[in-house]
Amino acid sequence: MNLETFFEKFELFADAPDAVAKMRKLVLLLSVRGKLSEQFTSESCVSQLAEAKAYAERKRKSFEVEPLACPFSTPRNWAWVALGHSMNLVNGTAFKPEDWTPEGTPIVRIQNLNNENAAFNRYNGEIEPKFYIRSGDFLISWSGTPGTSFGAFIWNRGLAILNQHIFRCELVGGVFLKEYLRLAVNARLDEMISRAHGGAGLRHITKGNLESIPLPLPPLAEQKRIVAKVDELMALCDRLEAQQQERERRHAALARASLDRFAAAPTPANLNFIFHKSYDVTPADLRKTILTLAVQGKLVPQDAKDESAEYLIAKIRYDHDGPKDGKKTGPFQLVEDENPHEVPSSWCWSCVQDVAQPNESVTYGILKPVWVEFGVPTVRVTEMKTGSIKVGELLNCDPQRAAKFSKTTLKEGDLLISKDGTIGKTAFVPRELTGGNITQHVLRFAISKRLDRNFIRLCIDAPPCQAWMVGETKGVALQGVNVADFRRMPLPIPPFPEQRRIVAKVDQLMALVDRLESQLVACRTAAQNLLSALLTEITSV
Repeated sequence: MNLETFFEKFELFADAPDAVAKMRKLVLLLSVRGKLSEQFTSESCVSQLAEAKAYAERKRKSFEVEPLACPFSTPRNWAWVALGHSMNLVNGTAFKPEDWTPEGTPIVRIQNLNNENAAFNRYNGEIEPKFYIRSGDFLISWSGTPGTSFGAFIWNRGLAILNQHIFRCELVGGVFLKEYLRLAVNARLDEMISRAHGGAGLRHITKGNLESIPLPLPPLAEQKRIVAKVDELMALCDRLEAQQQERERRHAALARASLDRFAAAPTPANLNFIFHKSYDVTPADLRKTILTLAVQGKLVPQDAKDESAEYLIAKIRYDHDGPKDGKKTGPFQLVEDENPHEVPSSWCWSCVQDVAQPNESVTYGILKPVWVEFGVPTVRVTEMKTGSIKVGELLNCDPQRAAKFSKTTLKEGDLLISKDGTIGKTAFVPRELTGGNITQHVLRFAISKRLDRNFIRLCIDAPPCQAWMVGETKGVALQGVNVADFRRMPLPIPPFPEQRRIVAKVDQLMALVDRLESQLVACRTAAQNLLSALLTEITSV
């Protein structure tokens, strides 16, 4: 397959991650291998090599490029030349924040190269002439984050001052066209990064290591043809990217309409419509919609034969308080404006603490646990981030320390909620954790046995409660929900039989979403595999 056919088949793998970005990289790699341009036997790079050799001799540098250092083959009339034999590298200068001035000459940092909209720092003072750059200057950034900071650029925004971590490159005449040289350097970024020093987050390459990187050298006439072809193909990539963005914009509108349709009639048929082949709704958004509809009473019909939720809450209050003045306690009532949304007339609003088991208070666990090899298994937020408890990864707290927090000793079926840092993750305590405990960043909620505990968890997982918890967060270094605030969090309570019906419907719909998500992942994986296969085929030609 040739490159033109590859572009024509773009729609086959357009959904693969970073499809256009990979196409751009492909164009770049092919350009410096001589795959995009025609070679002519009448053209050679002998004179270019002579200029580079003369420069190397003036600088007293060894001129030969080791054959093993050349990473790929090139056409016969091409050559290889070390980067340092074609240019002199002049590093920028370091500025301190106190050197910056409101007005003056722009200071060019790496972010100004990667993003033309990035704001400039400025300097209004005297500086050595070698640190100035002008339009047309060739620059190489040599420090920063791999994958984003390293690269070659042609400056085009007028007089400026070069900051440190960027080289201004004084090119040797007659060796490289700067437009082709930018392609050649950027095609060797992986090599540049591999030679860089430092940690994973911030690395830099020394001047000597950078100068020794070999670059593919075509004849000057062919460099011009390569640049023209790359410009043509990159313009095509631009159009494909614009088309992709427009498609995604329209798909987003269709996805919103599909979610609205599903919200109006949450049936499996309308759920399938959401995953139309022309667009898709993210499974995460769909799951949020299902949970929202569930706690609004829109997933299953109400049954007039069901015992009212108010009477159900009254019985729970009676379990807590017993009779008062010969009468049962009435249901807990929230202030009207605290209710997050409307619910069916057979439902009522309660709060977290009012639907706990008798003599149980929602509370947090062990303060400053003392970790030991053998002790009380203790749940941290870390083990809850997936929505279930990673029992095998639990640490053990010293039993004497844990005994001081007996109110949060775990029982099977308790609902745990992460309250600090990662907020709102829920998980039920499995049987094997009975007798365990939790840290101060986790809440234990023993739900009244008169309720379906799966429905209560569903409520807390749903967007209204998640948003409520986020709105109640406090703290600076570690944001969290105060336990007293969580206790008063409003919960919509339907009649008990309806709770069971809602949980069953949610399970049915979530299982369908899981299957549809698997199909979506398989489709994108196939597109990714196709793209990878085509890239391999083209680069090996």
